[in-house]
Parts: sequence; structure tokens; C-alpha cells
Amino acid sequence: MSTATPTRLDAPAPSWAVTADVVIVGSGIAGLSTALGHLRRSGNGRVALVTKDRLSTGSTAYAQGGIAAAMAPGDDPVAHMVDTHLAGAGLCDPYAVHVLATEGPEALRRLIALGAEFDRDASGGLALTREGGHRADRVAHAGGDATGAEIQRALVTAVLADERIEIIEHAVALDALHDPATGAVCGITLHVMGEGTRDGVGAVLAPAVVLATGGLGQIFAATTNPPVSTGDGLALAARAGARLRDLEFIQFHPTVLWLGPDARGRQPLVSEALRGEGAYLVDAAGNRIMAGVHELADLAPRDVVARTIARVMAEQGVDHVYLEARHFGRKTWETRFPTILASCREHGIDPLNEPIPVAPAAHYASGGVEVDIEGRTGVPGLWAVGEVARTGVHGANRLASNSLLEGLVFADRIAARLAAEARPLPAEGVPAPAVTALPDPSVVPRVRTLMSRHAGVLRTGEGLRTLVAELDALGDAEGGPAPDTASWEAADLLTVARLVAAAAAHRTESRGAHQRADHAEPRPEWRIRPVIVRLEGDTPVATDENRTPSLPPALTAELDAIAFPLAEGGPRSDTRAEFTLPWTAPHEGHVDLVRRALAEDLTGGAGLDVTTVATIPADQVRTAHVVARADGTVSGLPLAELVFWLVCDGALDVSRSAVDGDAVKRGDVLMTVTARTRDLLTAERTALNLLTHLSGIATATRAWVDAVAGTGARIRDSRKTHAGLRALEKYAVRCGGGVNHRYCLGDAGLIKDNHVVAAGGVGAAVRAVRERFPDVPLEVEVDRIDQIEEALAAGAEEILLDNFTVDELAEAVALVAGRARLESSGGLTLQVAAAVARTGVDLLAVGALTHSSPALDIALDLV
Repeated sequence: MSTATPTRLDAPAPSWAVTADVVIVGSGIAGLSTALGHLRRSGNGRVALVTKDRLSTGSTAYAQGGIAAAMAPGDDPVAHMVDTHLAGAGLCDPYAVHVLATEGPEALRRLIALGAEFDRDASGGLALTREGGHRADRVAHAGGDATGAEIQRALVTAVLADERIEIIEHAVALDALHDPATGAVCGITLHVMGEGTRDGVGAVLAPAVVLATGGLGQIFAATTNPPVSTGDGLALAARAGARLRDLEFIQFHPTVLWLGPDARGRQPLVSEALRGEGAYLVDAAGNRIMAGVHELADLAPRDVVARTIARVMAEQGVDHVYLEARHFGRKTWETRFPTILASCREHGIDPLNEPIPVAPAAHYASGGVEVDIEGRTGVPGLWAVGEVARTGVHGANRLASNSLLEGLVFADRIAARLAAEARPLPAEGVPAPAVTALPDPSVVPRVRTLMSRHAGVLRTGEGLRTLVAELDALGDAEGGPAPDTASWEAADLLTVARLVAAAAAHRTESRGAHQRADHAEPRPEWRIRPVIVRLEGDTPVATDENRTPSLPPALTAELDAIAFPLAEGGPRSDTRAEFTLPWTAPHEGHVDLVRRALAEDLTGGAGLDVTTVATIPADQVRTAHVVARADGTVSGLPLAELVFWLVCDGALDVSRSAVDGDAVKRGDVLMTVTARTRDLLTAERTALNLLTHLSGIATATRAWVDAVAGTGARIRDSRKTHAGLRALEKYAVRCGGGVNHRYCLGDAGLIKDNHVVAAGGVGAAVRAVRERFPDVPLEVEVDRIDQIEEALAAGAEEILLDNFTVDELAEAVALVAGRARLESSGGLTLQVAAAVARTGVDLLAVGALTHSSPALDIALDLV
């Protein structure tokens, strides 16, 4: 939840207004898909679709290479996840990547069903190719190299056919409107440029605002982005109080057509798909520049290729290199890459007869407005999807052709959530009271020059400090211009440039698309410290914070169910004021425990699994079975899955053949995991340590439960647990059919012999507890029959009969006659359990369950 104070641009008050159930700003794949997905679910809902240019204009239409999804026989979503994580340099969000890859194939099928026509192979299947960072052919394309144009055509056709979508073209989104009662976003102001009755500033009121405004490439001097990509959505979100994340990771496409040293603005893209088909990079002398740099050579991730080109250009004192593709021949060029061929020829280059001059240019923002897995920002009512959003799927460097897929997958998630959480139309929306000053539009060329000079492929701390200072100075000019389209766009562009500069200056390492010459290597601590930027008034503020790994909701719910148990009728754990836990939900405690357990294997020495790293390729994916090697009762499967999830960064597929508490036989498969082989073997010991230990406790508990079956007595544990594992070990007792005694010293009063001695008698001890803690359950331990009446008279609710013989237990049961619960403890064995239970005691306390049960033999087998 955001706590920032919203601001707004200086603009006239709206002179007209419309209403809708959802207002979507942006008409690329993300915005159009959100609109269609919402209406598919919402019956009579209405959508207002706002676009800065025409409906068909935007970055999507310029996408050449394709859309990645694991559709080919032999490919797998897990392999797609692995490639995504490897490209993302350790900063991808595990669950977001998992969602992208697993839901991607169905999202692509929906797009095809909508009418998008992709290229086909001879058998009629999708013609799939490979691009940088992919280790399988999984990129679907259309029209050879006109994929984005075909997707845009199909989506625009569908949108135009639905009368429930109101389209507002040539409109600049200005700022969010807020509900005066709650502060939630409930619409936007916008300026329509020359559209008759809707000319000028207006408003759209809606209970949900979805930003799908695309990228920010126009803050740089050279970019592949269209002129509309000035970061308007990012600036609007920042002014509304949203947090932005990972903005330092601007991906520079390595192969953009070089048009000369003075070229500015949008530059023609030369798709990575050419290298997927066998093109390669060379210098002016024809030497291959990617040879030996990366295992994938010319198909290395984009940050690697762009960085290598920048290094070669600096070393050789040139401003471009070349892409060699003459060996394709005329047929391949004309059928597979007609768009690029036409673009090259338009600029006087014939790729059939000469290499193509290329250089890196700003291409894609891997970061953006921070959203959750459903697309919600921290500002109620405000959502984001597509390039403007930071879902976490791209990490520090986007994997090629994942962006179109991201737009499809997360648009559908937003659409589903909006339909499920439909809210009434707002009665009114008010602008933020604080006004942001407008810069003179003449500063725009200077902003772009500064950004390309200091925040390009290779950055330095000194350069970034200079950049921040000069951008701040541009924003401090007094006597701003009159509000109009040019000054609003300049304000957005300058705001986003300052936010990017602040983020880049804050991250003092090299990682992915953020390369620092003065900090040339990645720093491990920055892998779990994302950079957050936000606006405080007009000032960008950058901070970093601990990264919390995301987990599937179903797994989180299971882990939360393994909560700290409480004594029956005892106080809630939040009454324990002195010793508060560092996490807010049980699953966070389990994550912390697993991380510490993994650290025992992965700290010291080389800090990694040296045997696995040395013997197994980084991209190898295998399936493993978790198999019982003995009969027993299983416990800890969610914990084992958590171990695999954390080690694999979510790049895995898990299925279970058993649930905790199941009786299993030798040879039973309990769980099947598909993931990188390295990750499986690295996680193996920690996962099995937890699983075999907890299953051993559950198995032992089950034996005791079976021994007293039919008597009405229950088997109970104690606090005799291993340090740090109490909650899990008590959970394992429950899996075995037992019940838990108190979790900690505050859950119940338990008066034992030492308390009696110190207090001066049983009665005095009981009264002392009752006076100080009147609401806690009260138990008294006795070791003689003659102590029972005193305990009862003092108000004991439960009496623990310590080391009583079977005959003494029967006598005690008769004496108490139901006036208190009775527990038998001390000296119990399985052989006498039934006899003890038949005396009529309520509980048998078995401390050995948690402190000395043997592990159940369970193994991990690669298949």
C-alpha cells in the first residue's frame, strides 16, 4: 500500500467526462488483451480504451521476432523458465516466471483463436525459431518478421467488433483522479488532441484504471520505440503515489540499424531472429566478435551481446559493427525477413550483398510500476500491465520474445481479477491538490542526450552523478510554460528520466542490463536488494529493500497451515509481547528456516555445490521422484516443495502423489519434480533432511495412535523438540494422528515439582498463576496419588500423572471421576500403551515422538 502524497500536472479542469467499468490507457497487446479479457467475463461491462495515437499505433506493431511459448514437442515450460532466469541475472520473480511459462501456451492459443495468423511449417504446426537466450525453438512468428503487426491487427479487429469498448484516440493521459472518501484511484484526466466535441481536457471515471502505456525509450537519443513511448504511464503512476522498481534495467537491443552518427529518435530494429536463423556479428575486418564470449555465442542474452558490441566499438574507435547474413540467400530474406529487408533497402543497404551496419539502442524497460501477480499496484484502484509494469518476469534483462507473452498472460490475469472484484461506478473523482511544475519542451533534446551519454550500455558512478545533477537542474527551471501537450509530454519524459537515473545511481554493481564500469562485477547482496524509486513531491527517491521470494498461493496456504499450535483454550500467540517473531505469517517463518538450512550447505568453501556445478550443464533439465524406501506415514511434503521452489527460483514443475498424513509403502512415489538438474541435486539433502525427519515423527506417532485405538485416549507430544524445529515437529505429530501439548511457556500454566517447592506448595503455586494469568489453561504435574486432591482443590483443569503404574493410573482415574483431564507421562512404551489407555486416562504424553523418533527412509531418484 502506497503512503506517498499524490501530485498532478498543471492542467485545466476537465470540461467533459465519460464513465466506464474500467479505463485502460494504451492500445498495444497488453491494453487490448485486458479489454477483451475483461468483457469476456463481465457480461454487460463497459471499457473505455484511451490511446495516445491511433488504435493501431504502438510498440506492439513494431515487434518483429515473435512470441515465446513452450509449444514444441520436447520443449517444456520448465525449460522456458530456466532460460528466463538465466537471462534475468538472478532478479526474476520466481512465481511470476512460473506463471508466464506455464500459462503462456494457453495464452498463445487464445490469441490464435482470436484470429492471429502465425507462420506454419510443412505439417501445419507452428513454425518455431530460436532467439537470444533460448535453448530451444519456441518463438512463434507471423509474416516472417512482422509478428507484432499481425497480433495488433487481430486484436484491433476484435476490439472494433465489440460495441462495449469506447475508444478515445489521440489522447494524452495526464493524471489519476481519486475518490475523495478513500483516496483510491477512480479515473483519469486526459487531453484529446483535435477530436471535435472531445477536444481538450476531459475525464474518464471508472473504479479501475489499468495502465498499459508501454515503454520509455524516447528518453534516450536513439531507440527502437515509437514516438509515443515517452513514459507517460510511469510518470502518471509515480505522481499517483505508486512505487517503481528495477528501472535501472533498460535493455539495449544489440542490433539496431545504424543510420549514421547524427541519427536520432526511433531507429529501425534488426531482429534477433536473424541470429536465430544463423546470422552472426562481425567487426569491419570480418572477425566474429561473439566467438568465445558466451556459450551461446551470437545467441547469448541481449545484455551480453550489447555489452560486447559496446566494448568492441570502444576498443576499435568505431560507432557500429556489422551483422553478416548474406549467406541466407534471396529466398530466405524475402520469405522469412521481408520487413527487415525492406527497411534496410529503404536506407540504402542491401543485405543480400553486404553486411548490415548495427549498433545498440534503447529498446525495452525490464522494470516499471511495481505490481503483484494480479497486476495491482500499491495504490488502490490502479493497475498496470505490459512494459509499463514490473511483474518480475524479466529480472535484470528480458529474455527475447517474452514481452509479448507477458502482455497476454498478465492481461488475462488482470481481466479475471477485475471481473471478480467489480466495484460500483464512482460518484466523483478529484485531482491531487499538489501541482507539478512543467518544464519547457525545449529541454527534451538535452534530456535525451544526457541519458544516452550517461545511462547507456556502460555506466559509471561519476557519469550517473552528473546525470542526476543535470536532470535536476533542468527540472528546477522557474517560470514554466503554459500547459499543453508538448509541456505535459516533456514533464513526463523528464520525470521518468530522473527516476531511471536515481535507480541506476543507487545500484552499485553490474547485473544484467545495468553495467557499471566502476563496479564491473555483480555483488551477491544486491541480488536480494531490489531498488525502489518513488516521487516525494517532485523529487525522485531511491531506496533498496529485502527481496521476498514469491510462492504459489496454494503452497503458501499449506505452509501457513503449519502454524504454531496453541494449547486448547489458550491465549493467542499475539499476546506474547516480549518475544515477537520477525515474520508476519507462518510461511515466512518456514521460508526463513529453509533459507538457513540451505545456507548450511551453500556457505563456506566456494559457496555452491561444486560437484554438481562441475559435472552438470547449467541448462540441463531432468525429472526426479521423491520415493519412500520404507513403510510409514509421510509428513513435510510442503516443506520439501518449498526447498525445491527456493533453490530452483520457481523454475520447476511439481506434482504430488501423496499428502501429509498418508500411509505410504516402500517404493511409493511421494512427489515428482522437474527442474534444472543442478537445482534438484543442490536441494536434495535439505529437502530430504526435513522430509525424512518429519515423516519419522509422523510414523512413530501413528504407531502409538494405532496402539491405543478404540480406547478414547489420545497421543500427545511435549516441548522436547529440536531447536528451531518445534512448529514443524509438532505438525508432524498431527500428521501422525496425535495432538499437541503447549507450544511454548506462555500457552498454559504447568506447575511441576520445582514450582511447588519454590512457591511453598501446590495450592500456593496454583493461586499464584490464577492471580497473575487468570485466563490461561492450568495444569499440575503430580507424582503421587495423595497430591491429586490438593491439585483439584486448587483448581487444576488438567493433572499430569508422572511415572504412575497402570494400577495407580486406574486408581487416579477413579479418584478424579471426571473433575479434570488426566495425562499419563513418563515410563511409557508401545508395549504398555494399550493397557495405560484402557485405564481411562485422556492423554498419553510421549516426549520421544519429537526428540528421538528415527527418520523414515526417503530418497530422490533422477529418471
